Amino acid sequence: MSTRRVSMAAPRLASTHQQEIARGERFAFGDNWRRYLQVLDDDRIERAVASLKAMLETESLVGQSFLDIGTGSGMFSLAARRLGARVLSFDYDPAAVACARELKRRYFEDDGDWQICTGSALDKDFLASLGRFDIVYSWGVLHHTGDMWAALASVDGNVGEGGKLFLSLYNDQGGASRRWTTVKRLYNRLPSYLRGPFAVLVYLPLELRKFLVSLVRGRPLAYFSAIRSYGRNRGMSWWRDQIDWIGGYPFEVSKPEEIFDFYRARGYTLLKLKTCGRGHGCNEFVFRRAAVSAN
Repeated sequence: MSTRRVSMAAPRLASTHQQEIARGERFAFGDNWRRYLQVLDDDRIERAVASLKAMLETESLVGQSFLDIGTGSGMFSLAARRLGARVLSFDYDPAAVACARELKRRYFEDDGDWQICTGSALDKDFLASLGRFDIVYSWGVLHHTGDMWAALASVDGNVGEGGKLFLSLYNDQGGASRRWTTVKRLYNRLPSYLRGPFAVLVYLPLELRKFLVSLVRGRPLAYFSAIRSYGRNRGMSWWRDQIDWIGGYPFEVSKPEEIFDFYRARGYTLLKLKTCGRGHGCNEFVFRRAAVSAN
């Protein structure tokens, strides 16, 4: 990777990123991640480590290289580093890059095996400059680039022979996904002082329905208990996660079979699949790229 090229591109990307937010074309994910770092603790980090081990079906990443595309808070880069991987993290959002650097400062300061930079998953030249990795990881990111299919095609070039590609992508719910796209677009185009009230108006009927269901089942306290314990299971608080969802724009979706067909055509084998059913969450995929035969 060319350090000079990355350092020269970072101010330009930061400027473009801020312009997109100002025009209501992009959500400021990094602001949410900054708040998340305030509550990040060892328990949450260990959960991240455990989830990587489970999905990658390994107890150690010693001797392996790990590319974290759209690092967000940097927590899964930290998890990969704790498992022994050599890690390269990048994000398009300058605030997210700052979060990852703060995590590195806390846990792996002056560690040459964890590098962090600014970059875009849509920049083919940038991706090519990074080279190939044993594991390419991108959780809940490529559907927010504005051109998901182009990003999915581009990151293929970063997966080494026999390497693994771990992706998480929003599930296609048909009409519901199209309605959420409209809601998300409107949220980001509103003045900042109207976004909170708008989110309340959107979520109030949805949450009222959930509460009534718990009431009918004779467990009204279960609804409030789930909200209180939300952060332990999801990382962010219940409210911050709702804002992350309603604000998450650009927004694209896919069906599991579409992603399977897309990468099978590129020589990948599906190793692990975890779907969210018919919900609006993410489907998780672990693929392995075919190794080129020595013959």
